[in-house]
Order: sequence, then structure tokens, then C-alpha cells
Amino acid sequence: MGIARCLGCLALHHNSAIGPHGHMAVSAMGHHANIIQQFRLGIGRRWLSSISWIPPEGHDTGVTLYNSAIKSKVPLKTIHPGLLTWYSCGPTVYDSAHIGHALSYVKFDIIRRILSRIFGLNVVMVVGITDIDDKIIKRAKELNVNFKEITELHEQEFFADMDRLRVLRPSLAPRVTEYVPHIISFVQGIIDRKLAYAVNDGSVYFDTKAYGRYGKMSPLDESLDMRGAGIKKSARDFALWKGAKGGEPSWDSPWGRGRPGWHIECSAMASHILGTQLDLHSGGIDLLFPHHENEEAQCCGYHGCHQWCNYWIHTGHLHTKGTEKMSKSLSNTIGIQALLEQHSVNTFRLFCLLSHYRNNVHGSSKGAPEADTLLSS
Repeated sequence: MGIARCLGCLALHHNSAIGPHGHMAVSAMGHHANIIQQFRLGIGRRWLSSISWIPPEGHDTGVTLYNSAIKSKVPLKTIHPGLLTWYSCGPTVYDSAHIGHALSYVKFDIIRRILSRIFGLNVVMVVGITDIDDKIIKRAKELNVNFKEITELHEQEFFADMDRLRVLRPSLAPRVTEYVPHIISFVQGIIDRKLAYAVNDGSVYFDTKAYGRYGKMSPLDESLDMRGAGIKKSARDFALWKGAKGGEPSWDSPWGRGRPGWHIECSAMASHILGTQLDLHSGGIDLLFPHHENEEAQCCGYHGCHQWCNYWIHTGHLHTKGTEKMSKSLSNTIGIQALLEQHSVNTFRLFCLLSHYRNNVHGSSKGAPEADTLLSS
């Protein structure tokens, strides 16, 4: 498999000619206004305001990247010369990783290696570890153990699995429970900007209507009833902080004891480590909405900016049969150990290269035998 095919699979393109200073020359792109206009075509399905991606004024890398925020390929420009800041949503460590996870992390690892080894970028990659959430609490109750026993075990297991798959370790892997003070400060900052509100049970919700720019990552269905749902002002509002419930882990906060909401953790950790603006954010396609939509809204609200993350990339799912996604909740997963008992690491990594990173992959695919054949030829 030639390098041109590898780059094609990953939608990272460059001209064959070498540009000035030895850098790969980027192919000609349409004017930025065309990109913005294309993104506005679907505005009738959105809510409250026109929302557009802002082409970054940064340093050209010679890379063209598909940006999920506008569903189009654009030049990759970094905030700092030669440096790419990258945040990736990591595992929720309540159970073992499966090959659906492996597919996503290996594909991002391949992209990371291409960006650093071919395009010469210094990639600073942060992978967030969710070590407190509803699933973790539920599992701890089922097993009658402290939640940290579960999270510590599965975090170690996750990185051991990634090491076996030759996925490069991230520059930093922060745990949510170690960043609770930063998360509380982040939530308070959003409240201070009048973009969030506390309710009687000690929870705090993001006010999507006050924000006014919600719906950047995915079209919104305006036919839905957006009147207040329960204690929320709008059904679209989402939890930044969850008021404590009996028997659950909790932390002191200005709103009473509680714990972080799911979406706020990535925003707070990425902002604390990588700064007020981010080059690249990645995750599975299922995270595009609402998770990444909410991250972008929170960060724009907190930092007072119109664009927090400049580029978004998402991997497709691994399907077991038909359109059924491989998922722990569906009990249809195959563990990484079981995978490696049948195939070599090189076979699986080549299998990942044989499909476009944005495409869904079917478990019945003939990709693994094809990869074995290519490696043996």
C-alpha cells in the first residue's frame, strides 16, 4: 500500500510538488466565503441565529482536513507554528475496551503519526479519562465496591490494550476527578456570564437560549417542543453540574454537593491544559451531537469567543450486523484480547487503513483477511 493511498484513506491530501522551504504544498481551495456560504445553506433547520465556521487565521500546515463542523475539506492552519493542539475524548472507564474502541483509537493514531512524521507537526495530544459518571456509579453499586476500584482497574487495562495495539500514548491523560476544582470554576464562569442557571436540587444547567448560537455542529429539529422540561428552562438545556443524590460520590460546590455533568469535563480539562483555543478535537461520530455541540457552546460561552475549536474529526462506528453499532450497552462487543488471539497487531492496523476513517465498518467485513493477504504478499 503506497503512502498516497494511506493519505487518501485518511482524507489528508497534499500536492505532489514540494512547496517553498521543503513543505508540502496544499491544493488550491475555494475562497473562505464559499465555505461559510455552504455552511449557511442549512440554516432553515437551525435555531435562533446563523452559525458559521470561521476559517482560522493561523499557520498553514500543508494539510487538507475534513472538518466535521462544516462537512467539508479545508486547509489545516494551526494556532502556533509547527504545533498542533489536539484533544480527544477518551474512555469512560467502567468496563473493558472493545474492538470498536480499538478501531477509533488506532485510526486517530495513524492520523497523528502522519501529521507528525510526514508533515513535521509537533502534536500535543490530550486524552480525557472519564472516571465519574452514571455508568460508573451504577457499576460500583452492582459490585458493591468504591467507584475508584472500577475506574483504576479499567484505566490501566485500557492503556495496556492501547500499548498492545501500538497506539502512541497521549501527551497527557487527565482524569475528571482530579479536575473537579477547575470544573467548578469553569461552571461559575459560565454562570457569571449569565449563560447558566442553578436550580433547587443543586444542579446547574447551560442556558441554550441565552447563548443564542446553539446548533453549530448539527442541524436542530425546530419542530420539537422546546418549552421548559421539568426544572429546566428549555428541553435543550443541559447539565453542567449535577446535584448530589444519596449514595453517590459528590464534591462541595457553591451550589451544594454534586458532581460534574458529562459535557463540562472535556471543556474544562482541555481549556486548562491547552488554553483558550484549540486546533483539533476528535471522537466517535456518536459524540458529534450532543457532546461536542455542548462542548463548543460551553467553551465559547466561558471564553467569550465565537469559535473555540477550529477543526473537528470523527470516526465511524464498527457495526456487528446491519446497522447495529458495537456497544457495551447492547452486549455485542468483542474484547481486544479476543481480537489479538485471532489476528496480529499489524493485521488489525492495516485493517484500519483499508477503510476510510469516517466510514462505518461492518464486523462481517472481509478487511481482516485482505489485510492478512497484503501483509504476507
